[in-house]
Amino acid sequence: QVQVVESGGGLVQAGGSLRLSCTASGLTFDDYAMGWFRQAPGKEREGVSCINGSGSVSYYADFVRGRFTISRGNAKNTLYLQMNSLKPEDTAMYYCAAFYTPNCYGGGNWYDRRSGYWGQGTQVTVSS
Repeated sequence: QVQVVESGGGLVQAGGSLRLSCTASGLTFDDYAMGWFRQAPGKEREGVSCINGSGSVSYYADFVRGRFTISRGNAKNTLYLQMNSLKPEDTAMYYCAAFYTPNCYGGGNWYDRRSGYWGQGTQVTVSS
């Protein structure tokens, strides 16, 4: 049984930093590209970042590029998202997903993905 669990969310002031973690079990971790998504109240879910199975290639949405860094530790089956220079508009529930492909663009655009194994989310709130 595959489980995906996010952690590390919380309340932070604008300009601050948070590091999200996502641990996946029940799968061969490096066979899966991994993505971070977020959903704010009243808005659609949007793709934040994606990293391929080996960790050698990553992609970012324009609104986080230069502020967020995705990484993975395959030996620990863990995905990370380092978030710096946080803004109030980054407030959202953040979700981790394991895609059914080792490449972010295998089978379509990563930011449009809805299939895969998804976690329950971790809340990030940025105060102004």
